[in-house]
Amino acid sequence: MNLLPLTFLFPLLGYLLLAFSRGRLPDRLAAVIGVGSVGLAALVTAWVAVEFVTSPPAGGIHTQRLWQWLDVAGLQASVGLHLDGLSLTMLGVVTGVGFLIHLFASWYMRGEEGYSRFFAYTNLFIFSMLLLVLGDNLLLLYFGWEGVGLCSYLLIGFYYDERANGNAALKAFIVTRVGDVLMAFGLFILFVQLDTLNIQALLALAPQRFAEGDPWISLAALALLGGAVGKSAQLPLQTWLADAMAGPTPVSALIHAATMVTAGVYLIARTHGLFLLAPEVLQLVGLIGATTLLLAGFAALAQTDIKRILAYSTMSQIGYMFLALGVGAWSAAIFHLMTHAFFKALLFLAAGAVINACHHEQNIFRMGGLWRRLPLAYVSFLVGGAALAALPLLTAGFYSKDAILWEAFASGHLGLLFAGLVGALLTSLYCFRLIFIVFHGSPRIEAHAGRGLAHGLPLVVLILLSTFLGAWISPPLADVLPPGAGQTTDEGRMTLEITSGAIAVAGILLAAGLFLGKRTRVTALAQSPPGRLLHAWWRAAWGFDWLYDRLFVRPYLLLCRLLGRDPIDRGMGLLAKLAQAGHRATSRTQTGQLRWYALSLVGGAVLLLGLVLI
Repeated sequence: MNLLPLTFLFPLLGYLLLAFSRGRLPDRLAAVIGVGSVGLAALVTAWVAVEFVTSPPAGGIHTQRLWQWLDVAGLQASVGLHLDGLSLTMLGVVTGVGFLIHLFASWYMRGEEGYSRFFAYTNLFIFSMLLLVLGDNLLLLYFGWEGVGLCSYLLIGFYYDERANGNAALKAFIVTRVGDVLMAFGLFILFVQLDTLNIQALLALAPQRFAEGDPWISLAALALLGGAVGKSAQLPLQTWLADAMAGPTPVSALIHAATMVTAGVYLIARTHGLFLLAPEVLQLVGLIGATTLLLAGFAALAQTDIKRILAYSTMSQIGYMFLALGVGAWSAAIFHLMTHAFFKALLFLAAGAVINACHHEQNIFRMGGLWRRLPLAYVSFLVGGAALAALPLLTAGFYSKDAILWEAFASGHLGLLFAGLVGALLTSLYCFRLIFIVFHGSPRIEAHAGRGLAHGLPLVVLILLSTFLGAWISPPLADVLPPGAGQTTDEGRMTLEITSGAIAVAGILLAAGLFLGKRTRVTALAQSPPGRLLHAWWRAAWGFDWLYDRLFVRPYLLLCRLLGRDPIDRGMGLLAKLAQAGHRATSRTQTGQLRWYALSLVGGAVLLLGLVLI
């Protein structure tokens, strides 16, 4: 496991080579460096995983201190690596799925301007994400946290020639910065109260220092939750994710489906000991997740852009992970994080293949009948969509989502369980709505199938991982995260599995009835007054952008206009003008006439004598 630093050094080296080449490298060489650096990181991860499983370290934890980073006024932070079952799982997802996405991107981005710049950004992202998951202290984690935020901004605005893309990148950067500032407050509180930011030391000291429900630990957990909500696009900081689809489709797969947006889930799971001391905040985590998964599910039903539908589904599935964290199903949340990375990366890459084949058309209602022309993309959508909808027994999504629902039931959170079941119905409905509209019906657009190993291999591998084969990968979390309530009993689990499976199938059948054929029923429903209102409301994602525009954006712009001529600056300018006026007035007394100077002296003397006498 001494090779562990190579997992992030290879992507860092790839970034440096590509960045300092300044775009002068041939596309083929840029792809070799960009894809190869992540491939080498994935190979090292596989080697480390085999070594971790066959020769587990003492206590199931391997630590590696590289060098001392800071030692200032009691704040000690090292560049140190912490490897356990949780970080190993994240390491595998980031490098494994990341490599497949990079390989697909070498085909998808071919011929684009800024080809090497794209891989430089994605390599830097992988480096930052690996620092985030391997850091043994919250400061190093925060360094990686900000790094992935920077890369997200650069990649969303990759096509910077279009103003809308720049606006989307800026929106993502600003909204996530709100959460990042809150997270920084959490780090300040923890350091002041516990004199350390080492994660394992925090988990050990917090129960000794704080009683359950202590205001300081609750405030720190709430601040960490703010950071997680921003990065993982959960209510109320969820508005940036849909607009982030302005970036290239492989970016959506890498950052906004498989890795970065799950960083908030990882943060809460990594600091679970702090949240257990703040039960009210932990309940809020579950409530936020349940609310977000329902709001995003309804919003996805009204979207027409293929990538925005998948973006809202990502928001909804991360809501499931937050729900799991809120009910104490720590392992189930990470298991769903892993399976979600498989099938959501598959869906985004398949969407990229469809968009490329349809000459960059993204409106699903301008497509149709594509299953004959794009068989691999069709199979990818069927398998990925079935996994997203948690089709029973056959898909990886069924096993991970069922684990979350069971833990919600076993822990007595019946309201959250009901939200999860409703969300399952919505997921099946909007997912197969997309599939039936895009791939069935009469053709509306000419399409050409993609070819080549870089196009087909990632899709085939992710197809396999999205089936029950992916569910066989069991993350080694037993010694890292506390067991959930559902791990001590199985009573009623079969009934819940049948219920959730039946709901998933019912959603698929309902989607077939509504969106296959002439769609007369759904058209009539959409044209009714309530249908038009709901469609407009859901398509606008419940109006959060409209609300934030009036609460924050417009008042800010008004303040900018009011301060366009800075009153403080104008005040300082007034002093200068007064000085100039005084100078002009006194300069006029310098006439050059001796009689005037004598009169001035006499007058001044008389004035002074008068003041003295008074």
